[in-house]
Amino acid sequence: MDERTRLINNLKKSAASLNCGGYLRRLDEVHRGEIFVDAAYDRLIRKYRKIKEIYLGSGENWNQTFYAMMFRAMDVTGNRAAYERLARIVGYSIVLREQQSPLSVEALLIGTSGLLANYKEDDYIRTLQSEYFYLAKKYALQPMRAAEWRIAGVRPYNHPVLRLAQIASFLAQKDFVMNKLLECRTPADVERLFGVEASEYWASHFIPAELSADVPKRIGREKSALLGINLVAPLQYAYGSYVDSDVLRDRAIALLEATPAENNQYIRQWERNGIRPHNAFESQALLQIATEYCRAERCGECPLGSKLIEKAMRQREPYME
Repeated sequence: MDERTRLINNLKKSAASLNCGGYLRRLDEVHRGEIFVDAAYDRLIRKYRKIKEIYLGSGENWNQTFYAMMFRAMDVTGNRAAYERLARIVGYSIVLREQQSPLSVEALLIGTSGLLANYKEDDYIRTLQSEYFYLAKKYALQPMRAAEWRIAGVRPYNHPVLRLAQIASFLAQKDFVMNKLLECRTPADVERLFGVEASEYWASHFIPAELSADVPKRIGREKSALLGINLVAPLQYAYGSYVDSDVLRDRAIALLEATPAENNQYIRQWERNGIRPHNAFESQALLQIATEYCRAERCGECPLGSKLIEKAMRQREPYME
C-alpha cells in the first residue's frame, strides 16, 4: 500500500466524526478561506446542475423552475419527495389561472396534498374541500395519499399543511416572482419577498379544525434566511450561469456572505471540532464537505482532505489531532 492510500484510509476511519476539523481550525485565515471557497463553489455548481435538470424538465420555463425549487426549499422535515410530487401535480400554470382567488390556490395545494384526510372538518375545511372537488374536476387532478407525508414529530410551524397555506398566500400575491428573486441583494430583501402570512383561518390553527393561540402564521426571519440560502442564491447563481452574468453570480455569493450561518446537525458537529462558520457562505462550504465527502468517505477528492494529505506527504508529520 502506498503512502497516499494509507493516509486516505486513515482519514476514512474518522470521516463520520468530521475529525479533519482540527486541521482546518489550525489553518491560517487565508488557507482556510481557500478551502471554504473551493467547497462553497463546489456546492453551488452541484445545485446549478440540479436546477438545470429541473429547468429542462419544466419545458425551459424559469418561473416553473422557481416554483418547483420553492417547494423543495420549504422542506426541513424529510418531506422533500412529497413536496416535489405536489409541485408536479399542481403545475405553476394551474396556479396562475387561479391566482386571483387565494382560497382556490390554497384548495389546490392542500386538497391535492391529500393531508386533509388526516384531520377533522370544520366550516372552513369543508369550504376548502368543496372548492378542491370543483378544481380537481376542472384540471383532472388526482390527490396524493396522506401517507406520502411524514407528520410524526414535525414541529407545528413546519407542519406541511401550514407551509402549504403559506405557499398559497405567497403565490396568490406575487407576480413575476423570478424577476423579484433575481433582484434580492440582502437577507432583508429575501425576508420582504417571502414574508407572507397564511390566510386568516390559520392565525388560530396550526392544523385543520384544531384551535391554537391566535398568532399570525407568517414566514419568519429564520425560514426566510433558509430560503435565501437554499432557493434565492442558488437560483441567482444558476440563472447567472445560464445567461453568463457575473453580476448575478456575484450577487448570489454576496447574499450568502451576508446571511447568518445555518444551525443544523452538521454545523453543530463542525463547531464541536472547533470550526464556527461566520456566514452562510462558510456554512454551505462545511455542509458540502460533510455531506458530499465525509459521509461518502471521499477523502481523497475532498477540498479539505486532499490538502491535508498533500501536507502530510510533504512534511511526513501527523495529519490530524
